[in-house]
Amino acid sequence: MSTKRIMVCLDGSKNSLRGLDAAILSAKQSSNAIIIGVHSDTSFSAFSAVRAPLLPEKKWTNEVQGIMHIAQKKAEKSKIKFEGIVIGGHTSGIDLTTFANNPKNKIDQIVIGSRGMGFPKEIFFGSTSNFVLHKAKAPVTIVK
Repeated sequence: MSTKRIMVCLDGSKNSLRGLDAAILSAKQSSNAIIIGVHSDTSFSAFSAVRAPLLPEKKWTNEVQGIMHIAQKKAEKSKIKFEGIVIGGHTSGIDLTTFANNPKNKIDQIVIGSRGMGFPKEIFFGSTSNFVLHKAKAPVTIVK
């Protein structure tokens, strides 16, 4: 039986941790599942000519290490396998969907928390969860 790969988008917000809880619940319902926790590090300049798709763990910031540690512990507590990944890029929505849509990553489901910034902010800043919902090939669960 193949492993169900559930990608959960982690940014450290309360809603991303709720998304992690939903991913854990989904993983428990499968006999063989792994949660892939993905964080997009958008500190790279949009004008940079270099794009680092996956950052090695030694390049993770303390904040990101903390986020992944919390996620790892929550998954372990529920006896679910967890793998943390950090993508270095320019915009979260593009980075997350590019990772999820890459056939070699074999993502079966995506879970993302929505901060619900509302219409005015969404016009100027965009909505990562909305972008992922419309651009990802795998089924997407949005958690509020």
